[in-house]
Amino acid sequence: MNTLKQGDAVPNFTAKDEQGNTISLSDYKGKKLVVFFYPKASTPGCTVEACNLRDNYEVLQDQGYELLGVSADSAKRQANFKNKYEFPFPLLADEDKTVINAFGVWGPKKFMGKEYEGIHRMTFLINEKGVVERVIEKVKTKDHAAQILA
Repeated sequence: MNTLKQGDAVPNFTAKDEQGNTISLSDYKGKKLVVFFYPKASTPGCTVEACNLRDNYEVLQDQGYELLGVSADSAKRQANFKNKYEFPFPLLADEDKTVINAFGVWGPKKFMGKEYEGIHRMTFLINEKGVVERVIEKVKTKDHAAQILA
């Protein structure tokens, strides 16, 4: 897994969100961006994480951050997830893993003794110039906004 690190320039990416809108890194030029990767929409941990970010969205925006959630789910699944929990930020439906691979968050995982390939739950804080300022590798789903603001 070749994950982006602090100081790395984020490669420009383009992907569709849950509504089919095209979103690119360049849309956020001049803004601070939080890109959070999660394994699967509507699963318990991912729901807790995204709801924590939703509940702290205004605080994050007050600090100048825009948010972007990313998983390999379909646009339909992402739309259902967003609508059910009323997320105010876009969710990328990265089915072909363009963004996932650009950030290097796809790789071997272990769960209950089984090994498989999947998305690692990680968050990237990107500055106004498109450079990674910080990587949160051990995401606390219940307290994620506090980790970002720390």
